[in-house]
Amino acid sequence: MALFLAFFFSNEVLAQSEKLAMPEEQIVSLNQFMDSWHLAAAEANAEDFFGSMREDAIYIGTDKTERWLRDDLRKWSAKAFERESAWTFVASERNWQVHLDQQFAICDELLNTWMGPCRATAVLTWGKEGWKIIHYQLSVTIDNEKIESFKALQELP
Repeated sequence: MALFLAFFFSNEVLAQSEKLAMPEEQIVSLNQFMDSWHLAAAEANAEDFFGSMREDAIYIGTDKTERWLRDDLRKWSAKAFERESAWTFVASERNWQVHLDQQFAICDELLNTWMGPCRATAVLTWGKEGWKIIHYQLSVTIDNEKIESFKALQELP
């Protein structure tokens, strides 16, 4: 089932990315990398999840206090990776830009998560080991007409 979902969403994501006139094989490769990274978290595979990030990578989570260096995130999330699934984020949309002679890629993605829809931005660099995440920022989405109610929730003790 996970393989079917990954294939289905990869094709959906591919359709979104084709608008940028990038070579199809590059889009497929980048989408496979990101899908595998998300799958590693869904399968609680810490080695692949953290191995897909550079040592100096930054992960910004949804809490205003969450700005993690890779190894600090690994320590903080250790209990989550002991479970059957750390967390499950599935991309339903992803858009790519590649720069600097194909050595630097940026994507924005719309994710289905346990928190509801989230938006994220990933910055990847190309090196000896292939693509690696250097920066990832995750944000919970809030409909504009619900901002005032959201702000009121934040003021609660």
